[in-house]
Amino acid sequence: MTTHRTSKRRLAAGSAVVVAALLTTAGCGGGDDKGKGGGPGFNAAQNKIANPSDKKGGTLKFIGTQDADSWDPQRGYYGFVWDYARYYTRQLITYKPAPGKESQELVPDMATAAAHITEGGKRYEYTLRPGLTWQDGKPITSKDIKYGIERIWAQDVLSGGPIYLKDTLDPKGEYKGPYKDRHPEKLGLKAIETPDDKTIVFKLPRPNGDFEQMLAMPAASPVRQDKDTGSRYGQKPFSSGPYQWVSYEPNKSMVLTRNPHWKKSSDPIRKALPDKVTLSLITNSDEMDKRLINGDYDVDLNATGVGQAGRVEALRKHKGNIDNPMTGFIRYAVFPQTVKPFDKIECRKAVIYGANKKSLQTARGGPQAGGDIATNMLPPVVKGSDPKYDPYGALEDGGAPNTAKAKEALNKCGHPNGFKTTIAVRNNKPVEVATAESLQASLKKIGIQAAIEQYDGSQTAGIIGNPAYVKKHNFGIIIMGWGPDFPTGQGFSQPLVHSKYILDNGNNNYSMLSDPKIDAKFTQAQSELDDDKAATIYAEMNKMVSEHAVYLPFVFEKNIIWRSSRLTNVYTADSFNGRYDYQALGVVK
Repeated sequence: MTTHRTSKRRLAAGSAVVVAALLTTAGCGGGDDKGKGGGPGFNAAQNKIANPSDKKGGTLKFIGTQDADSWDPQRGYYGFVWDYARYYTRQLITYKPAPGKESQELVPDMATAAAHITEGGKRYEYTLRPGLTWQDGKPITSKDIKYGIERIWAQDVLSGGPIYLKDTLDPKGEYKGPYKDRHPEKLGLKAIETPDDKTIVFKLPRPNGDFEQMLAMPAASPVRQDKDTGSRYGQKPFSSGPYQWVSYEPNKSMVLTRNPHWKKSSDPIRKALPDKVTLSLITNSDEMDKRLINGDYDVDLNATGVGQAGRVEALRKHKGNIDNPMTGFIRYAVFPQTVKPFDKIECRKAVIYGANKKSLQTARGGPQAGGDIATNMLPPVVKGSDPKYDPYGALEDGGAPNTAKAKEALNKCGHPNGFKTTIAVRNNKPVEVATAESLQASLKKIGIQAAIEQYDGSQTAGIIGNPAYVKKHNFGIIIMGWGPDFPTGQGFSQPLVHSKYILDNGNNNYSMLSDPKIDAKFTQAQSELDDDKAATIYAEMNKMVSEHAVYLPFVFEKNIIWRSSRLTNVYTADSFNGRYDYQALGVVK
């Protein structure tokens, strides 16, 4: 893809002072494991099912502080949208409805089986299940799936979503999208064939071992041509899943009810337990936490984690209602090599060695609300990751800075007394500001004077995503975070370190890393159809990235998330970055 949407990244709130108080609370246990709120226990839904049940009925109540970027399956790129979209979209293949790591397994959804792969990984064929229907009872056909995928090509109308399928099936950009298609049925994309209504064939120009990961995204959902409203489709998508849209008021509310034509016999994935699913959107995150703890709502749609004030009460009085999953995200600092003196590797190493990793972890919320001290740039949820690989000694001395190595690096880079630089950080992320302040204090002790510049967090793509702007404003250090689109090196690392992702605007390769050997590793891994062999290649790629010293990872992120006592069949899923698998949830009436 060309960009990984900034807003897909999890939001967080906080200040260093309150975080410190919370750490004291968390450190002393903060309440018994059964909790006073009626929950089944602390981490009861982490990697296992809490309150298992197949009982149907009732209303599942979501609350959130952020609406979707788009509810259109081809446009949405927020992580919570992909989770929630399983209520009203289906794909040929999807993630297994299971807790923890098991959820990363791909299983058939609309297809009868995994792909029949031939021609050395360039041809994928699927057969559709019987009984697949739209919300009006009409059958879902292979042509509907092809048309839905073709919509990704209409970037002039439907921008914003992942474009992995477009880049993989049509790397030269020859197809112009269904709205400019002269084919009588608007099905002119040659890379997808529909020989009959039950068969769909994908023809890749070159093999890509992650192709089925791309087909598991909502972007591969069917869309029926006569129901396609173009840029307005996200206001009321036409359902292929167990729930259909009743009402939606942007930034305020949504109501879904059962799709009467959905058949459980055609859907091995979705439980469809509640009779109704509602969503309320408000702007105040502290107020949201209060309503969750009070029992007015069941789950935070955005899964951003309980804020500081709410965490104090949750940890002390309601520990049985919270889970503390790993999110799959890494929080980090990155050094643009176009900004002096970070064009010199030893100057970059000086910052890495001089940073106090324990202090950075504390600024992010400590071990529970912030995460584990990160050792490298491949998170544990990605196959090929090795948290024990610690090239710069992040875990040495409990995360303390290595002042001797930092000063040695400063000497080698020609700045024995330090230098001046600027840390760029989003102004709407207080926890990131706290992180920048922690880093600033650490670097001052080795002579590096780092000013902090807070920029408009809603304009990320045009500020830190603009290399010319970064260079002009001397942004030598950028604070950011990243999570996987799917759990492979391609799904996580490629936009951060591959040279083809260096863009004039909307750039995510902030370090401007351009190494043909790293690029070649991606090509090699993508053509490998054996997951384990590909993972080994991505591990090698990650070590090559570390050798460039362009990243300072802070934490492998964890969140404290709330589940109401009414929830049944609730579990965290690695496939959804530690969120609950929304489609599985039920409620006690």
